[in-house]
Amino acid sequence: MDDPPRSSEPPSGAGAAANAGPDLTVLVVDDEPGNVASLERIFQREGLRVLTADGPRRALELVRKHRVQVVLTDLMMPGASGVELLRALQEISPDTEVVVMTAYGTVEVAVQAMREGAYDFVEKPLERRAIVKSVRKAAERQRLVVENRSLRQELALLSPREIVGQSAALRRVLEVATQAAPSSATVLVLGESGTGKELIARYIHARSQRSAGPFVAVNCAAIPESILEAELFGHEKGAFTGAVGRREGRFARARGGTLFLDEIGELAPAVQVKLLRVLQEGEYEPIGGQTTRADVRIVAATNRDLAAEVETGRFREDLFYRLDVISVTAPPLRTRREDIPLLVDHFLGVYCKKNSRARLEVPPEVLQRLCDHPWPGNVRELENVMERAAVLCRGAALSLEDLPEAVARAVAPAVAAPSFPIGTPLDEIERTMIRVTLEHTRGDKPLAAQLLGISTRTIYRKLGEE
Repeated sequence: MDDPPRSSEPPSGAGAAANAGPDLTVLVVDDEPGNVASLERIFQREGLRVLTADGPRRALELVRKHRVQVVLTDLMMPGASGVELLRALQEISPDTEVVVMTAYGTVEVAVQAMREGAYDFVEKPLERRAIVKSVRKAAERQRLVVENRSLRQELALLSPREIVGQSAALRRVLEVATQAAPSSATVLVLGESGTGKELIARYIHARSQRSAGPFVAVNCAAIPESILEAELFGHEKGAFTGAVGRREGRFARARGGTLFLDEIGELAPAVQVKLLRVLQEGEYEPIGGQTTRADVRIVAATNRDLAAEVETGRFREDLFYRLDVISVTAPPLRTRREDIPLLVDHFLGVYCKKNSRARLEVPPEVLQRLCDHPWPGNVRELENVMERAAVLCRGAALSLEDLPEAVARAVAPAVAAPSFPIGTPLDEIERTMIRVTLEHTRGDKPLAAQLLGISTRTIYRKLGEE
């Protein structure tokens, strides 16, 4: 049986321990006992917990039994090398950082180890200051990596940013999005504010062949017109007054992934021209720079009626048709009321957890009021109401008093079904149904077309026959 590993707890009152913390463990791997003893004393004085091993096999046994933040290993050892140990550690303990020790003449091997994932290397004969600095920096990196992963996992659990619902209107949209995702086609997402257009764009990206690449979102309405071109396409140093250095644009940052252009109806004419070139030729020019290939998939979104914008001359017709290869319309919440209970449950779960309180119950009368509210702000408004309720509710269940007054006073909307006398011409029935549906969608022609199962052009044609 192997002897238990030698370990050193930080001495009481050690000043260095305050910086490193007693939870930091370094494993020293070397077949030379003198080096091991010397390094053990050094790290002990620094307030670190030290484990030692005389080779890779023993080192792997210790890593399986103990939580090790940093492994400091010699490169050249009998039986197996430090590089082989590095590869094994990446399999069994990928969070552990590795610093390699190398003798004169083996620096190239150390560089190869860094290419394979080692954090750093130090040359022998070892200098106390250099070895301590390297191990501390490796430990800091290990801590940050673990913290970042933990935060990402926590945010994923807390994040309300996912598509929730089972309504027919939502399913139709997701079916089209799912079909379009694997292609390279440009997608135009239409819909009112707060309906989740960016979520649909992310849904498409996640199911695309570019899912491993970045998803870069740009709100075209939030960036001043004077700098939007530079934000999108980048600029070279000295390209204009104030351009003190080179800057990558959003197209460059989205390389290999998806660029989401939100509120694209707000683009200035000059930027529309440059975007059209990207869609037609697959290239663009940074301000003051050379022609660059655009390796992105574009998904655009707007709450405007772009066809109407084209008619008024505010949006380029050729750009509209380039964007409108595949279009989907995010349905407003009032047309998918059956999803409201699911959304209420989802957002309450998110914000109760975020505010560290027990899950709130929703009595039937409260849920009914939430379902009756017209939700002009759509899902975003519902989310905000649920966050407010999770913070302000004093009991174990929501009450009407916990809701904003406008929501608490909500009454079910009355929708009169159109009727037609026998003998009404079919064309007149169609036009009437189109007008009633447009009233229901507040003039949103793409959404009305989706609800009626016809094209937007059919709506324009039918209404134009009157």
